[in-house]
Order: sequence, then C-alpha cells, then structure tokens
Amino acid sequence: MAKSTQLHEPDLAVLTKTGILRQKQPNYYVMRIKAVAGDLSARQLSCIAAVAEQYGKGVLHLSTRQGVEIHNVHRDNLEKALLELQQAGVEMGASGSRVRVIVACPGEETCKWGVFETKKIARELDKRYFNQDTPSKFKMAVTGCSNNCTKATENDIGIRGAIEPEWDASSCCDCGVCVKFCPVQAITRKPVGRGKNKGYRYDIDRKRCINCSICTKQCPSKAWVVGQQGYNLYIGGTMGKIPRFASLLKKQVEGEAELYDLIDKALSCYRKHGRKKERFGHMIDRIGLQAVKDEILGESPESPKNGPPLAGS
Repeated sequence: MAKSTQLHEPDLAVLTKTGILRQKQPNYYVMRIKAVAGDLSARQLSCIAAVAEQYGKGVLHLSTRQGVEIHNVHRDNLEKALLELQQAGVEMGASGSRVRVIVACPGEETCKWGVFETKKIARELDKRYFNQDTPSKFKMAVTGCSNNCTKATENDIGIRGAIEPEWDASSCCDCGVCVKFCPVQAITRKPVGRGKNKGYRYDIDRKRCINCSICTKQCPSKAWVVGQQGYNLYIGGTMGKIPRFASLLKKQVEGEAELYDLIDKALSCYRKHGRKKERFGHMIDRIGLQAVKDEILGESPESPKNGPPLAGS
C-alpha cells in the first residue's frame, strides 16, 4: 500500500502559525500571503496566480489588510504549493495571537500628501516584530499623513506622518486660504496694532492642530512652512466585535530611534498586562489610558516601570 502524502495534524498546527488557515470545508485550507506595505513583485504575483490555478480554484482573494489569499487548497497539496511559492521568494503571512503583516500607504514616494517614507518604516517594523507572539492578534499600520488611508487609528499600533506648521509673516499675502481649508479650524487671523501700525497675524492652535500638511501645501504664497516633521503615534485601535479608535500616545515623535523605542515599550506593556485573547485597546480600557501612557512614556513616578504593578493587571 502506497504511503500517504498527507500532512499529519501536528504538522498542520505548525503551518497554521505561518498563515495557513482551515476552511469550513474539511481538508481545505487558505494560504495567506505576506505582502509588507502591500507590495509584491510582478514575478511573485505571477507565481501566486500559478499556484492558485494549479492547487486552488484559480481565484485570488485580496484581503482588507493588503494581503493576498489562495483559497481552496487541499491539505495534500499544501507542501507542494508552499515550495513553489518559496522558490519565487513569496513568504507566508501570520495568524493567531501574534504580530500580523505590516500595512502602509505609498507615502512620500508617490503621494503628494505623504510626509515620510512609509514603506521604509513598514519594512523595519516587519524586520523587528513580524510574527512575534502577543496576548492576542496585533496589527500595525503606517500612514504618510492625516488622510489616514491605512487607518492607523484602527490598529494596535498606528504611525501617522505629522508636520508642525510655522507662519512666515514676510511671505503672507493675507488671502485667508489657510483659515478656509484647515479641516479642524486651528488657524485664525487676528488683527494687531492700531493706526499706521495696524496689521494682522495668523495664529495656530497647537492642541487642535492635527499636524496635516494642508496649510503648507495649499498656501499660495508659501507663508506656511514645515517647522518640524515627525510621527504621531497611536495605540490600542481595533475593529472586530468591540471597535475602538486608537488613543494618541505621543504627538510629534521626532525620529525613528524614539519611534521604535516607544513601540518596543508598548509591546512590552501589552505582553506584561494583556490577558489571553484580550486586544491591546481593551487592555488599555481595563487598566486605564493614563496608567498605560505613564508606563510607556515613563513620565510618572507612580508608573509600574518605577513602582508597583498596574491595578487590574
């Protein structure tokens, strides 16, 4: 009797950790492809299509997080399909309680609104964190500006490009375009002086400002310039059964070193206090946002970093 080529259940359990998921149909599986920042080469796409044609039903599914999935692969064909994908440099995604594939918008490479290289950050996040174990699924998104195309505020970690605008009085033509187009009405025109010294100035409410680049992009006289450029870092966003918008951890993170340091600390906090299958945002709500921010940012002498554990952990 010929030896069966079917995978044993323990082997399938290992494969599931690499993005191979059971379908509702017995013995059929979904192969989840890894596409960091949504990028795949033409050669990789050609291979994925060929594998879907040979081992699936000739159909590819595009996921909501920039991934590609091959459905309807029989368990007997999983190893052969994996080998063909690997030969084309195609990697598998992730599932379960671990860091998922990093999503990102095109950023400043091709988008006029992007203020930094999103894909560079996404690749570094992938290198540092992809597939690491966490209490529940953990998703990261990188978006180049406040248009928020990759929904940074709906992810456990969200990185959003941010600029700090400055007003140059000598260039201003007093057209008022900035006041009109500011999406959060953070810019106001104020009269100053009297008589011959009567003039005006444009002020910006830094707390209300969302650090978008509309004023600097739209100003016809270039009176609004980029004073500082960085990242706004969000934590605890999730969709699912109990949606939660992410909370702002820090505005204007200035450099990559600080950015990765804060993400390291956020993950450490989540691993320390998160319960099994509890999303990061729900852990934050259980413990308290300020306590979590204090631990990550190290701004409070009462934070768990320097004192007793958080209540409810």
